[in-house]
Amino acid sequence: MPAQGGIVITADRMKRIREISSTDFVAVCQPGVITGDLQAAARRKRLFYPPDPASLKNCSIGGNIATNAGGPRCLKYGVTRHYVLGLEVVLIDGSIVRCGGRTHKNKTGFDLVGLFVGSEGMLGFVTEATLRLLPLPPARATLSAGFTTMRAATRAIQAIFAEGFLPAALEVADTFTLNAARAYKPGAHFPPGKAHVLMEIDGQPESVLSEARSLHSLLLKAGATEAETATTEEACERLWDLRRAFSASLKATGLRKLNEDIAVPRGKLVELIRFAEGLQKKSGFPIACFGHAGDGNIHVNIMVGDYADPLVRKRADAALDELFQQVVAWGGVITGEHGVGIAKKRWWPLAVSEANRDLHARVKRALDPENRMNPGKFLDP
Repeated sequence: MPAQGGIVITADRMKRIREISSTDFVAVCQPGVITGDLQAAARRKRLFYPPDPASLKNCSIGGNIATNAGGPRCLKYGVTRHYVLGLEVVLIDGSIVRCGGRTHKNKTGFDLVGLFVGSEGMLGFVTEATLRLLPLPPARATLSAGFTTMRAATRAIQAIFAEGFLPAALEVADTFTLNAARAYKPGAHFPPGKAHVLMEIDGQPESVLSEARSLHSLLLKAGATEAETATTEEACERLWDLRRAFSASLKATGLRKLNEDIAVPRGKLVELIRFAEGLQKKSGFPIACFGHAGDGNIHVNIMVGDYADPLVRKRADAALDELFQQVVAWGGVITGEHGVGIAKKRWWPLAVSEANRDLHARVKRALDPENRMNPGKFLDP
């Protein structure tokens, strides 16, 4: 987003997967490689690249690295940062730096890889990435369940953890999100109810089938109106396609979607749902909540009509102020996936301390003293 003009660099033609190694368990690729394409190439060698943003069919590895992208599977497997072993980065002075490598352990010097992952284009331009791969789990199962309320759904999620299960992914969606998806995909089957829980497990075939049976029973015992279990690749993807349509469904309502990817400590999930319900009544705006319930990263979408109207915008900003203040008070963060960028620049001082902001600024000045890389973003006054 060229907030102050200048040159925009695109990696659209840097789409080469240079290597997928079954012996070193790494992939080496350029930044323009589409995430879903890398996953498919790894699968053909029975390898697994876990990070799975909902936009995986469109987003690039370079973009994932710039934002430290997450996704549903990060509950069990972690986010992009956990899979970046090495980087080739071009700095603003033209020098090329290689940091990290292809070993799965490396404590040689500072964690420069971690510095660039999530830096939102403000420190350097990634031209090549060496990524950690895992053995491909031979089996998976996806469970979809409906609940009468979001609170019932969140209690069921807590019960899953209490019974010792760690799904690969554990998602939740509220009434507004479900109704928007039902309107957007009229032929699709969503479980009845006002809340939706979607869960995936993976591993060896026998253990997956056994866990799927136990989890199916647990969901019904927890009050699910209906529970469905998919065990084939096609059936699992059908259920996930419904989940991946949530964002587009909300856009299709015609309302402006203020998508806030906040994250709260896992134990605050029920309180967050209660808070969102209260904020909806107080602000007068519909609020759609869905996302990664397993790790507390919920997309709280404030749905606004005429956002260009100054009075409407003022009310929306006041609702966002209240949301972020509460999240920070709980020990949460204003962004769990998308980054700060421009949209959350206003709340950057709320999110981190003055000393923390100063440290960010010093790192930025050291690598980009003239502020040429992605100017106008959250590090600028």
